[in-house]
Amino acid sequence: MLTAMRRFAGTWFAKILFILLIASFAVWGIEDVVRNFGRETAVVRVGDSAIELPEAQAAARREMSRIARQLGNRFEPDDNIRRAVGATALERLIAERVLRLEAQRMGIVAPPETVRESVFSIPGLRGPDGTFSRQIFDSFLRANEMSEPQFLQVVADDVLRQQLLGAVRAGSAGPDAMSAPLLAWAFQRRDAEVVRIARADMPEPEAPTEAQLRRYQENNPARFSSPEFREVSVLALSPETLAGEIEVSDADVEQAYEARRAQFETPERRLLYQAVVPNEEASRAIAEAWRAGADLSAIETQARAADGGAADLGLLDRATLPIADVAAAAFAAEPGAVTDPIRSPFGWHVMKVERVEPATRRTLDQVRDELRREVAHDRAMDIAYERANRVEDALAGGATLADVAQRFALTVATATLDAAGRDQANTVVTLPVAEAQRAALLRAIFAARQGDAPRMTEMGDAFVAIEIRGVVPPALRPFESVEAELRTAVIADARRREAEQRAAGLLAAVRGGKTLVEAAGEAGLTAEAVGPFSRDPGQAGPNLPPELIAPLFEAKVGDATMVETRDGFAVARLTGIVPFDTTSDAAALARVRTDIEQSMLEELEGQFATALRARSDVRVNTPMLEQVTGR
Repeated sequence: MLTAMRRFAGTWFAKILFILLIASFAVWGIEDVVRNFGRETAVVRVGDSAIELPEAQAAARREMSRIARQLGNRFEPDDNIRRAVGATALERLIAERVLRLEAQRMGIVAPPETVRESVFSIPGLRGPDGTFSRQIFDSFLRANEMSEPQFLQVVADDVLRQQLLGAVRAGSAGPDAMSAPLLAWAFQRRDAEVVRIARADMPEPEAPTEAQLRRYQENNPARFSSPEFREVSVLALSPETLAGEIEVSDADVEQAYEARRAQFETPERRLLYQAVVPNEEASRAIAEAWRAGADLSAIETQARAADGGAADLGLLDRATLPIADVAAAAFAAEPGAVTDPIRSPFGWHVMKVERVEPATRRTLDQVRDELRREVAHDRAMDIAYERANRVEDALAGGATLADVAQRFALTVATATLDAAGRDQANTVVTLPVAEAQRAALLRAIFAARQGDAPRMTEMGDAFVAIEIRGVVPPALRPFESVEAELRTAVIADARRREAEQRAAGLLAAVRGGKTLVEAAGEAGLTAEAVGPFSRDPGQAGPNLPPELIAPLFEAKVGDATMVETRDGFAVARLTGIVPFDTTSDAAALARVRTDIEQSMLEELEGQFATALRARSDVRVNTPMLEQVTGR
């Protein structure tokens, strides 16, 4: 028997059979490789660099978490928001790759020492002693689903970005040819004559008949109909519904405090003015002038004469200043002091410390209760997420809301309500979600269709399933129940039409050649002179309706206009323009110039980024975009 098998194994048929068997095992063992052979697995390719799906998904999750922390309970992500956040995170990754390629092309690098110093200078990664804390750093990496090399690459990219964009931003300046006209436009003031015609001053119209009232109701069904009501069952899982299952010990609170210490510490911030010029001699002259009492506008003029510039940098912490030597000098100076000139790749810097806000720190005792609530909330969210998945599986298997409520010891709330959350007796209906999610739940109830199977949906901090049990369509209310409202509305409309006709007649008379004073006198009205007034509606006086400001600033002297106001109508005629002398307010001119420069900086950066992307061979794998959000 063995001899026969050896003979058979030596035949070509047996050898071919073994080859096929081995090949089949190989295919089973490397199934994913075979299936994906020749298939693009990257979401985006930038030149030779690939952004793989896990990296894009992690970036989208970090961006979603950042927005959730910023907005809190107001953040209600749906599929559209998730797609938008995923696209934003992906665009940020693409921009990083594009800048990295440009830095490589130009031979710009981020030395490890510079990256290390940048990491150590981040205030949020410092411990109680003010030095870099490895424990806080590791906690930060875990919270953001990043490895240490990934984070260091982000910091290195930021260093490269500062070097590249610093060169792009260096050439921007707000010219007086643009600053002065904008300042003159913004501060221009105007004079006008105004006639106000109030609806309440119009004569009482004839009492409407019942036929007129019924016709008005039919022509305005939205105002005099009962709303659509829906009978709905709601099952909700939220931190509030699970609060009884959560216990947080003092040790848990202390551990959370250590992990989140950075959010309870605010670094020292300083209001800084800066002048940058290309040579040391000019910088020393600026420092002397500043110490002698010169204001920022005078320093700006002096710096511009030396082919440089000066600006109010705003309130900054030390980590915000990208140049280490400049930051060290600015934060070593006393309040009100001016630094000696500091040299950098961008020129010679002179800094003035205008104001100092000291660092603050909230102790564990001060935030203990707040932390306990946050830890309990986070644990409840974990439980809610896990239980919501189990409920969703049961619903997908055909279970009803009543079935899953009994199986998982949950409560189903049933109510009949309108889109405003009120029942047929006009009483506010209590819903099983927090107030922050109430509006989202009402929108979901009135977007659902009767007969749809319930599914778990995330709404802020809650997971909700709804079932529409019945719909009562809107209908005209009985005439007798709204007769008084109809009468009031018909009379108000009649008075409005009368006021509009008088205003239109007044405007026609002015455009026909009469002055507004003459036309108003003939109509038994009074024209009032107002002004000079600015473009700011908040500064409009009691005799100038804010609705008139925009059309009057678009008019020429002598032009007349008419607008509807909150209490009626108004007719106005522009009588004069008061120009603004731009040489009378150097500080205002400096602010406008700074705003222009900031806009130019943003525009230059945008154009630079667009140009880099256009030549970086960015290729997007469109079929994989939907997977970025992990939905």
